Amino acid sequence: MPKLILISGPSGIGKSPLAANLCRIDRELADEIEELVLFNDRRMRPGETDGVDYHFRTRDEIERLGENPGVLLIDNRGDLQALDLAEIDRILESGCHALYEGNPGLPARLREAGILTPHDSLSIFLAPLSHEEIRQAKADDIDLPGLFAGIQRRKLLHRTSQEEGTLSLGDLENIETRATSAYDECRQACHFDHVVPLHDGEGNDNWDRFGLPIGSARHATRTVAALIRGEAAEGAETWEADLLP
Repeated sequence: MPKLILISGPSGIGKSPLAANLCRIDRELADEIEELVLFNDRRMRPGETDGVDYHFRTRDEIERLGENPGVLLIDNRGDLQALDLAEIDRILESGCHALYEGNPGLPARLREAGILTPHDSLSIFLAPLSHEEIRQAKADDIDLPGLFAGIQRRKLLHRTSQEEGTLSLGDLENIETRATSAYDECRQACHFDHVVPLHDGEGNDNWDRFGLPIGSARHATRTVAALIRGEAAEGAETWEADLLP
């Protein structure tokens, strides 16, 4: 049965390359998945395509879209995004899984609005640390918010350097906002059906430099593909609500 699949995690974790590699890992999924494309008021990044990555529109245009009760608005760290809920039904009725990959704000809004209830859904959170690694960090009295921010800051610096070359003050401020949001965003992982640790962030060579995903990138992608198939997935975890206080 077609499912609404929600893949989420903090900025820079590797959501986009994982979604792009799902069909390379499991080629049958290519005909079974269609991505939901949200509206977004931020500028396009190098390599992005309007209508594929997002529908890039002005903030005024998106605010007008939000006046429609069938459109859900989301503030994503200052970026205004919108989802046309009719797209979920259209994709599912076509026989395909409807795939969302992005910030945890949208899955939370969908849960709160009761929109997930009528659908067969699967929610997967991509996390920068495993359950065991977090337990070890807590036992060693390591500052968890600082740890999460430090891990994601390095990934975001790498990704943005690849995209922009020399980083501007605005780039650095944006990276810091995203990095320091990582801990609070990961606290939402307990509300997801599964948590999949992913150490290779966006821009990491392990996604495509060698002709196929390798390392943590490959393991996480195979785990997510298995979950979509309804198969046992050794790399999937469940997080209790008090794991991240």
